Amino acid sequence: MLPPSPAPPPAIRLLVPANIRHNSGGNVYNAALAQGLEQLGTEVTIQPVGGDWPVASKEERRRLAGLLMAGTSARIQAAALAGVPANTVTIVDGLVASGAPGAIEAAAAGGQAPWVLLHMPLDEHPDLESRALRAAAGVICTSGSAAAEISRRHGLAGVRAALPGTERARVAGGSEPPRLLAVAALLPNKDQLVLLGALARLRDLEWTAALVGSATADPDYARQVAAAVDRYGLGSRVQLPGELTGEALEQQWDAADLSLLVSKVEAFGMAVTESVARGVPVIVRAGTGAVEALGLGAETAQGRPEGAAPALPGAVVELGDRGDTGDGQSGEADPEPLAALLRSWLTDPGLRAEWRRRALAGRELLPGWDATARQVLGYVAPKAWPGGHSSQPPADGE
Repeated sequence: MLPPSPAPPPAIRLLVPANIRHNSGGNVYNAALAQGLEQLGTEVTIQPVGGDWPVASKEERRRLAGLLMAGTSARIQAAALAGVPANTVTIVDGLVASGAPGAIEAAAAGGQAPWVLLHMPLDEHPDLESRALRAAAGVICTSGSAAAEISRRHGLAGVRAALPGTERARVAGGSEPPRLLAVAALLPNKDQLVLLGALARLRDLEWTAALVGSATADPDYARQVAAAVDRYGLGSRVQLPGELTGEALEQQWDAADLSLLVSKVEAFGMAVTESVARGVPVIVRAGTGAVEALGLGAETAQGRPEGAAPALPGAVVELGDRGDTGDGQSGEADPEPLAALLRSWLTDPGLRAEWRRRALAGRELLPGWDATARQVLGYVAPKAWPGGHSSQPPADGE
């Protein structure tokens, strides 16, 4: 007897925030996931949801509630006209869901509970986040560290993780003198100011740098970054080209010898794996999800003593509080550890060569977006995708 055929894949409806217009990690993840799902034969509708998410007006929350109770794709509409139950799964971006828990609860009460795709825990509104996640059909986080934090914070069981994939990319050629690259919107959380503070301590060495990212996401902070470049006398060394895409961004990557992601909080940090995919080592900040991203490109312990840590394609730096400096900036991170690590890398050719070797090896270990799509489909529709992973992975990301 032949085994039963898997159920047809459901249509996927992905509701995303319309107010995040810069090239954020969440936007990149959502678009790449949709493309990966379509390549698996799944119909996908991406629907931007208007609102100042995660804080939205009563009318915007009401509109979301209506969207959750009604499908929009041609497939769903055709099924309704034919009197056939619509085979669809709705996934709501966590930024939207956490801003309108009442809409998620109403959909659940009506038998149409959506899944929530959470890119980063919402520190400002934990009570709203808890309500939304508890009402959801399930929760998928984009990193193991975020899944662990959500499980701990809200006492939730069964929180899944689906790590971002990585596009194949050409190997970076590098520059002389060495070129440093930070790809992130100019936002307080990305902490470009601490990076500039570190670079200011290295003016006796040869290097150039580019801080590539949107200057419109937070204009006030972008002005602070530009002012710091001038204050430190780094105008001839540090470029602020704004947000770049396509070949312009690829040119920046091709020139890079080292990239940095020193965010205060990071659920994953796709810039890390995008860097390793080009053979460019990375420095990331300790205590953030970027450490997990860096670990995806780590060499295994084969050939090293038992219990030895994997060889990272870069390094993790601890940035402690620099205390009261008398300049009104007490409580900010101390840039000195980052400056010391960069000085070691810039002055030690052997260290640069070793980090480069690890990054070139690590690029072969990175999963693609097809793996992310299979995992998500395995969570939301295990019967339709028996090759997926419907079981709960450890929330600590192991």
